[in-house]
Amino acid sequence: QHVPHTEEENRRMFGRVPQDRIHAHDWRNGVTYVGEVPAEYVRETTHGAADWAFPVWLNRMLMEQPWDLIIHIGHVVPHEVLGFANHNKNYFIGLAGKELICASHMAAACCGIENNLGTLITPVRACFNKAEEDFLGHLPDVYIQLVMARNPEGRLVHTGVYVGDDLETYLGAARQSRQQNITVFDQPVPKIVCVMQGDEFFSTWVANKAIYRTRMAIADGGELLILAPGLKRFGEQPEVDALIRKYGYRGTARIMEAYRQNADLRDLAHGAAHLIHGSSEGRFTIRYAPGHMTREEIESVGFAYADLEKMWNHYQPDRLREGWQEIQGERFYFIPTPSAGLWSTREKLYHRPAGFET
Repeated sequence: QHVPHTEEENRRMFGRVPQDRIHAHDWRNGVTYVGEVPAEYVRETTHGAADWAFPVWLNRMLMEQPWDLIIHIGHVVPHEVLGFANHNKNYFIGLAGKELICASHMAAACCGIENNLGTLITPVRACFNKAEEDFLGHLPDVYIQLVMARNPEGRLVHTGVYVGDDLETYLGAARQSRQQNITVFDQPVPKIVCVMQGDEFFSTWVANKAIYRTRMAIADGGELLILAPGLKRFGEQPEVDALIRKYGYRGTARIMEAYRQNADLRDLAHGAAHLIHGSSEGRFTIRYAPGHMTREEIESVGFAYADLEKMWNHYQPDRLREGWQEIQGERFYFIPTPSAGLWSTREKLYHRPAGFET
């Protein structure tokens, strides 16, 4: 569901690994059906929020090649669908087919993003755990789960490495991430300014992590300003980009109404879930300062707009570290890498419905 890497991006990521050894996952045509997580199990784990089965379609090469060893190396951080990223997410989202991605993301949206964030085992992860146990026990895999945090100089450094082939490997890393990657405020924050790196975040599909990871900290009537120098589109794929432009980030009620009435939203249910996750539900202003998109584009989907050059010169984020700042009498909280953590008030993090305890 993401844009495939170019050869240059592959070289930057994987170094001298030959290009013919790097395979782009095709979530529509390169998958095979392996079974399903039954609707009754989904209904039970989501506490009735979702009542459909998860059809498990996975990458054909993964399921049909005779692997000697499958190594997962990944960064464990708070996540909007699975509570924390990585582990079997690599299979059931990273190498999944359209049907599984749509079913799981819509279920997560129905559970509520603020219930999912920072929860060790969300309902969707519980479903993935069952699918791994039922269908992938034959795979010779090992998980290398990494935890990172900022050192005294403000740089992200490795603080934990967890290696194994079981759920406890994930849980150990997630517990450490919960301790190190969640910033808790006693009171809501009126304004947050953050940066989504220009060499990594090219679409709101991924740059909206700035919204997901900060929404539980922002005060009613507050503002989130996202400096996004690489932003040039909404979706990672043309059909999802068109969906976002058509429906916008209008809040759960309007998107769910549109979902019931429009086949294109039901066909790309993960897109509908994304539109729900990316709305403040009218609670605070989301203001984007994009590098390559116009005011008209940004405002057409329900966000506020700011001029990137003016905002960059005003805030000078390269000179700031995470924390409270004040510029020309304006006090705000600065976050240089929102994708690396979660920010929340104590109330929202620790007073959630049963089944979503942090």
